[in-house]
Amino acid sequence: MEMDFKLENFEGPLDLLLHFIKESKMDIMNIEIESITNQYMEYIHQNEKMNLDISSEYLVMASELLEIKSRLLIPSNQENEEEEEEDPRSELVNRLLEYQTYKDITQLLQEKELLRQDIYTKLPENINHYKEENEELASDLSLEDLIDAFRKYYQRKMDNRPLDTKVTVNEISVSSRRHDIKRILKEKKRVSFFELFPVLSKEYVVSTFLAILEMARKRELQIVQDKLFDDIVVEVVGNE
Repeated sequence: MEMDFKLENFEGPLDLLLHFIKESKMDIMNIEIESITNQYMEYIHQNEKMNLDISSEYLVMASELLEIKSRLLIPSNQENEEEEEEDPRSELVNRLLEYQTYKDITQLLQEKELLRQDIYTKLPENINHYKEENEELASDLSLEDLIDAFRKYYQRKMDNRPLDTKVTVNEISVSSRRHDIKRILKEKKRVSFFELFPVLSKEYVVSTFLAILEMARKRELQIVQDKLFDDIVVEVVGNE
């Protein structure tokens, strides 16, 4: 039978065999070795007719295919019929499966590389100058420092409270505490941060703390500490 091949560039004999298996729609686990060998040898002859150099690895594979083909043609030994003989094609199949795995991975990486070409990165830079002033906390202390100082103060107060004292406070809103703090600062201009928490109920503490933070963010007050471990002071912004 005359076979017409379009010669292509293959990455090796295994690549060529996978091409034949795909074109013939064979099951790679059950290779028709005779058909594949015939196609492979025809490819070799086509190259020879065109005076193309044939790599030694292609010739080695040709000899392996002929050996496998001959082993399949040899009748099985009747005396060892009960013993399961190894399929002569098994080693070739394993090599083809391994090669196909690497080929698939290579294709996937190439696709990722193409996608990566459309992604552009930028070195990090300081963006503080883009921030609006009213978004910064008007305080010499960080929020973490403020929370830590208040936590210690709160714990001391809770440890020293009378055991039989019961304080009942109605629901307190953030807006009402803002109004109270504005009134206090209008009268005193400068007051200890902890004096703004005369009641240590959960609702009162949370509302007061949120009110102070909101007022600091809006530059309605500032929180300062002159020296380390000094009292934390809340004062009107610009207060001398």
